[in-house]
Amino acid sequence: MSRLKIGLVGCGHIGAMVHLATLRSLPNARVTSLADTDPVRLEMARSQFPGAQLFSDYRELLSQADIEAVVICLPNALHAEAAILALEQGKHVYLEKPLAIDLNQGLRVLEAWRRSGRVGIIGFNYRWNPLHQELRRQLQRGRIGQLIGARSVWTTPPHRTPDWKTSRQSGGGVLLDLASHHFDLIQFWFDQPVVEVQASVRAQRFEGDTATVQLRLADGLPVQSFFSLNSIDDDRFEVYGRAGKLSLDRFNSWKIARTDLRTQSILRRYFGRAISSLPYARFAVAKLRAPHCEPSFATALGEFVAAAQTGRQIQPDFEDAFRSLATVVAAEESARTGRPVRMDLEPNLSLGKAAS
Repeated sequence: MSRLKIGLVGCGHIGAMVHLATLRSLPNARVTSLADTDPVRLEMARSQFPGAQLFSDYRELLSQADIEAVVICLPNALHAEAAILALEQGKHVYLEKPLAIDLNQGLRVLEAWRRSGRVGIIGFNYRWNPLHQELRRQLQRGRIGQLIGARSVWTTPPHRTPDWKTSRQSGGGVLLDLASHHFDLIQFWFDQPVVEVQASVRAQRFEGDTATVQLRLADGLPVQSFFSLNSIDDDRFEVYGRAGKLSLDRFNSWKIARTDLRTQSILRRYFGRAISSLPYARFAVAKLRAPHCEPSFATALGEFVAAAQTGRQIQPDFEDAFRSLATVVAAEESARTGRPVRMDLEPNLSLGKAAS
């Protein structure tokens, strides 16, 4: 099978430092074209792929007939426009999250994707993290009995922020930036939709940079989350059941920590976890070698390339992306009104199907 010809749209930090580095390591992928409005970033990106064509306008890249697939890493407000055009040009699309910045745009992307028949994957790469996949398996096996509730935290340190990320109108804010990933993971782990959202949003350095969210899933399970762009690197989940607790720390865990209701000794818990972590040293090495110490980037792009070569649809797809976006929009509405927001996505998703 010939190598998939790929164009990268957007050579900023994620595009150049993560996706290009990953694509260079994939034997079945070949980056043939690069697009960015910044000539300095373009030249830096081409240093990794000396033979690639350069475009200052991504629309010109998308019009190239020999490009089979694109990876889109533009500012959020441009995601929908670029994805729709790419699909209309017959390209397979890996789109960095979010799908769009509002639901109307999101529906237009869904319609274009369904009409095209091409592979469409959203950049919810954390689904491919071995820790998140193991958490899903343990929940499916009922390892902690009947579930009682869950909570999550994701915070990052303050850093220099592009102007477009400081305003919700241009696609900024912690809900689109961080919470969208957790909203997807929650529906991935528990295999059921969010039906109610309550949230509060604050501005400390810029618009919407901190949020607290409470979700209710279809079976009534409550999930509490806190997100901020103003603290430390922290990304954790805890799931409570009647027979124990499952914990995941993306930055510090090698495995899922399980606290059994019958294990009362703190000392036994500590040494038990330390000893049981030894077989996972290979995963620790993989984390250290991966871009940003996150192995799921490479797995997600590798799965996309393989799917595009065969035309096989895989998840997380654009419907998953729409569900996450709808949860973000519901959280924003709740923050504005001070009231819980009920969710029913099926009419919207059905509308997208009917339009195709």
